[in-house]
Amino acid sequence: MNILFTCAGRRTYLLNYFRENLNEGDTIIATDMQLSAPALQAADVKIQVPAVYAKDYIDITSDICRKHHVDALISLNDLELPILAENKAKFEAEGVIVIVSAPEVIDICFDKYKTAQWTESIGLNAPKTYVRLADAKKALATGEIAFPLFMKPRWGSGSIGLETIDDMEELNVYYNILMKKIKKSILATASVGDEYIMIQEKLTGQEFGLDVMNDLQGNHVAVSVKKKLAMRAGETDKAITVDLPEVREMGKKIGENLKHIGNLDVDIMQRANGDYCVLELNPRFGGGYPFSYEAGVNLPKAIFQWLKGEKVDPKILQPKYGRMFSKNDYLMEIK
Repeated sequence: MNILFTCAGRRTYLLNYFRENLNEGDTIIATDMQLSAPALQAADVKIQVPAVYAKDYIDITSDICRKHHVDALISLNDLELPILAENKAKFEAEGVIVIVSAPEVIDICFDKYKTAQWTESIGLNAPKTYVRLADAKKALATGEIAFPLFMKPRWGSGSIGLETIDDMEELNVYYNILMKKIKKSILATASVGDEYIMIQEKLTGQEFGLDVMNDLQGNHVAVSVKKKLAMRAGETDKAITVDLPEVREMGKKIGENLKHIGNLDVDIMQRANGDYCVLELNPRFGGGYPFSYEAGVNLPKAIFQWLKGEKVDPKILQPKYGRMFSKNDYLMEIK
């Protein structure tokens, strides 16, 4: 079993989790734009590739799959997901299983405005969301929303471009600044149309992270819930696994309706009135997955078993509750 991780970046832990479940003779291959990417050091084979928007990116990745007899491909980057989803059939025609959701699923998750609309369409709560500055101002004038607000790229990743807006002056200034920044960045390539920016009500309360797990056919199998204790650079930094049936049911409803493939990283916030609100859907392994794995949720093992056509024991996807973990930094020698 040869697994290729693309856009490996800093996800060293994830490659190590898969390695812990490898059999003798199995291989981990990883690619990135830079050979100095930390996660490449955890791979058996490391390969430098161009940016995901390069014209020959798919051809180069396909060549790597053929050369190294890759059985399955997993992407670790939001911006690459739509590209792989559109080219999934090309890889699978060559025997490579691309563990990525269908294009329409990626679109719902990647377009944060569509995320809010879809969430409400299945009966769950989402923050009030606007993609036109005039609409947001009208909602402020009518009292539908109030400051502070959140402003961020509609098609974005992590906390890139996220701003808290406290008054009308900041709304106008930051909107223009963020629009200029997006047009100068790689996010302009990922965006569609001219409504690049999303304005949302700013929710406050306890935040939770969910790993919503589906099999390789999109059938829902499990949910792991973590209570976030601290954030850093848009990722969960400290968290504890918790037993919250109501939140698990929300994850189940999302998984059954979205029919994504593999892991879905979900952010949920509990408002002061006790209601839960879905903030984001990320159809990939997220920065919160290590908290699930270390508490016993062995999705890498399940993926290997699904790839081999074996039955998965649901117990390996259930976390032990009350397990608290915190991330820390360490140096890695680049060889």
